Amino acid sequence: MTNEQLYNLWCEKATDDPDILNELKGIEDNEEEIAERFAVSLKFGTAGLRGIIGAGTNRMNVYTVRQATQGLADYCNEDFTSPSVAIAYDSRIKSDVFARVAAACLAANGIKVYIYPELMPTPMLSYAVRALNCDAGIVVTASHNPAKYNGYKVYGSDGCQMTIDAADRVLSNIEKVDMFSGTKTMDFDEGIKSGMIEYISDDVYNGYLNAVKACGIHTDCVSTSGMKVVYTPLNGTGNRPIRDILRMIGVKDVVVVPEQEKPDGNFPTCPFPNPEIKEALALGIELSKKEKPDLLLASDPDADRMGIAVPDKNGEFVLFSGNEVGALLLEYICKERTALGTMPKNPITIKTIVTTDIIQKIADEYGVEMIEVLTGFKFIGEQIGFLEEKGEEDRFIFGFEESYGYLGGSYVRDKDAVIASMLVCEMTAFYKTKGISLIEARDNLYAKYGNFVHTQKSFVCEGLSGMEKMASIMDELRNNPPAEISGFKVVKFADYQTSKSLDCASGQTSDITLPKSNVLSFVLENGAKVILRPSGTEPKIKAYYTTIAEKREDASALEEQISKDFASIIGF
Repeated sequence: MTNEQLYNLWCEKATDDPDILNELKGIEDNEEEIAERFAVSLKFGTAGLRGIIGAGTNRMNVYTVRQATQGLADYCNEDFTSPSVAIAYDSRIKSDVFARVAAACLAANGIKVYIYPELMPTPMLSYAVRALNCDAGIVVTASHNPAKYNGYKVYGSDGCQMTIDAADRVLSNIEKVDMFSGTKTMDFDEGIKSGMIEYISDDVYNGYLNAVKACGIHTDCVSTSGMKVVYTPLNGTGNRPIRDILRMIGVKDVVVVPEQEKPDGNFPTCPFPNPEIKEALALGIELSKKEKPDLLLASDPDADRMGIAVPDKNGEFVLFSGNEVGALLLEYICKERTALGTMPKNPITIKTIVTTDIIQKIADEYGVEMIEVLTGFKFIGEQIGFLEEKGEEDRFIFGFEESYGYLGGSYVRDKDAVIASMLVCEMTAFYKTKGISLIEARDNLYAKYGNFVHTQKSFVCEGLSGMEKMASIMDELRNNPPAEISGFKVVKFADYQTSKSLDCASGQTSDITLPKSNVLSFVLENGAKVILRPSGTEPKIKAYYTTIAEKREDASALEEQISKDFASIIGF
């Protein structure tokens, strides 16, 4: 069908949602806006669906959600006997609506549904899948995207985001489903009455919190440390579970940012509800200057990412990067578990390819094996699953990615802001009892292992033209990689799509053993590194920079120089 024909079909058939009908009426005869909504369909992959909320095949709405769920239902009924699926949702606009639509579709297909009765963090979906022995899971969230977005992530029976093979099969099913006539549904309340849809009990919630608490190391010192925390859930799902876990380990003084406490999918105080971004923490920092806590803590809307800011000697609050928090946590876990004699035999830590290389130095210091995986926490979760298959999941001590995602136990298969909040608060309290601030702990880390500076710069590419631009940039660099960046020779070029790594001096190539991925890596003669990849969940292309120097200010200056020149190379 042409864009115009699809538009007319939607005007005729899309009668369930008045918001969609109003939007369709508002773009009548506007070819550009119609094309934005109908020229392509939202792509289902290992990250599920993600897009702007609205009318059309290229938008998140009840019809695209129902179509995707029908594809998932067909997959479950093909592969499992009496399948069941767990569902969670966050505070975003229409998240509860989409969750109910998905539940009603699954139930109409004869699939048992377990759904949380209130909004819950993404990691609690991963936990529920495993705790309830489900065959799949769905969480309705767009993580830290702006308010106009929503998403639909699918998990396997292992609690990990769906694998590539499984996602391809679901996609194949979706493509066979007519969006309006090919989906099954039933009344949600009737599904509850019939028992096909069941609310997840508090036993699952409490079991999750107990599993998190069991991963603590020095929780005994928290209640007597006099620790104070300012916390912001950024109008998302973290408010209840994070405050509960902090209470359970003995953090008695928690002040919540009032403007960001209650769930609100409009995110009125921060257009980008992302703890990586300083502006999102502005109200928290303002309140912290008044309350003078030991730590400012922030979780993103679906509470799988966590960020912090800490006071320096002058009372100014300094934001720590995801790499810094992850490195501090790994050092703390290794050092203290070794001292207590609780370190497992042959311990393992896992990081993504774009995460700080200081992890290798920490791992070497404590005799920990480091595994490196592709970007995406599902690959960390996958490695934990491999260990579990061998009965060795206790070997896993910590995994993280630079984008503020951390996991300190094997009870879930996704990043988790709840355990990250607990561990950071525990670490802060423990160091406080030793007279060490987190600023000092970070300085000690760099003094011990070297000054690594890591930054990530994103280049927004929205709309159809943006997708084309990202593809063009990657193709050009793949086929014509630069010989130098900022005056430094490129000594190694790796293309994870072709699974080949090139030694630029010798011309020799070697195989990359990780799964294929649209990622390019450039290692420079001074040890610096640039990695480029299109985001799998946002309309942007991401560049990751690593620089190393004897002095921190020199590494920072070098990063600024290289990032500026590389941005010019890719046309920004």
